[in-house]
Amino acid sequence: MRIIPLCGLLVLSALNTFAGENPDSVKTKAPSTIVHYPQEKHLANIKQLTFGGDNAEAYFSFDNSKITFQATNPKWGDQCDQIYFTDLATSDMGAKKPSLISTGQGRTTCSYFMPDNKSVVYASTHLTSASCPHVPAKRPDGKYVWSIYDSFDIFVADMNGKIMKQLTNTPGYDAEPTVSPKGDKIVFTSLRSGDLELYTMNIDGSDVKQITFGLGYDGGAFFSPDGSKIVFRASRPKTEEEIKVYKELLAEGLVMPTNMELYVCNADGSDLRQVTNLGQANWAPFFLCWLIFASNHKSTSRGLPFNLFMIDIDGTNLEQITYDGFFDAFPMFSFDGKKLIFSSNRNNNGTHDTNLFIADWVE
Repeated sequence: MRIIPLCGLLVLSALNTFAGENPDSVKTKAPSTIVHYPQEKHLANIKQLTFGGDNAEAYFSFDNSKITFQATNPKWGDQCDQIYFTDLATSDMGAKKPSLISTGQGRTTCSYFMPDNKSVVYASTHLTSASCPHVPAKRPDGKYVWSIYDSFDIFVADMNGKIMKQLTNTPGYDAEPTVSPKGDKIVFTSLRSGDLELYTMNIDGSDVKQITFGLGYDGGAFFSPDGSKIVFRASRPKTEEEIKVYKELLAEGLVMPTNMELYVCNADGSDLRQVTNLGQANWAPFFLCWLIFASNHKSTSRGLPFNLFMIDIDGTNLEQITYDGFFDAFPMFSFDGKKLIFSSNRNNNGTHDTNLFIADWVE
């Protein structure tokens, strides 16, 4: 039995988008109007929070009162992903536009509350251009790819959207920041070494340290409840052909996210261990006593469906949590372990919309 509220004491503690990715890339036209599937025994009182557009990567404030998330919603005037927040006690995003945190320019991704609950860290391309960056055309070879925009840098803004500080200013991709529950560190993905690796820095952007070194895309990282460990998803090309393809795509500012597994390490990068070996794409993990993540390892066609699964950090006790026929991803627990928030194509009335849902967690 997994007792969530005690996890921070017991443990040394998968459209960021996969973290850092755009939910546009995984749009599906879902006919279902179901909000809660009967197999979803760990979920109760599921509530839909958004009602149109593409909404993803919703993360709780440390006091569990607010969420920040990224959205592309034409009704809100978005041309590509922007960062919003809402107070959960008063939120009515079906009737009222939430508060914009980002500048409204460029593309943004991967927002996360800072320890004071009064500011948010996120990545944005707005310094390079006010316009949305170019989205690559469908490739002739049919490969499914994401863009790794070299114009992404990491910023901290207050709840009125005023940028308080720029934390990164190096050539190449800097994005996917999340904050340690200890309140001292940020983990993020960067291309500054020539490969997509994980780095940590202090809350103020100082003391930047590289913590992963394996060839492949390391990203979507989260700290454990006590800040001592990190979970992330990674591709690991091994054959000559896989390495060749990875490097060629990376040189074009692209990655192919179709084969990723989950890894856990200490916060300094030591004791690196692979957790999953499921095949397909396993991503968007969140760390509690165990890991909850999105995976399509049971997919039958077109790489669908994606659903939520949980697994112990030693790779045992895999359990399916959600059962949508298309797309459930980007899970995060509230810091008291009582609520789960995630993105889903469920109940989208046959559109391509990806919405936010929140549920009570049931043991």
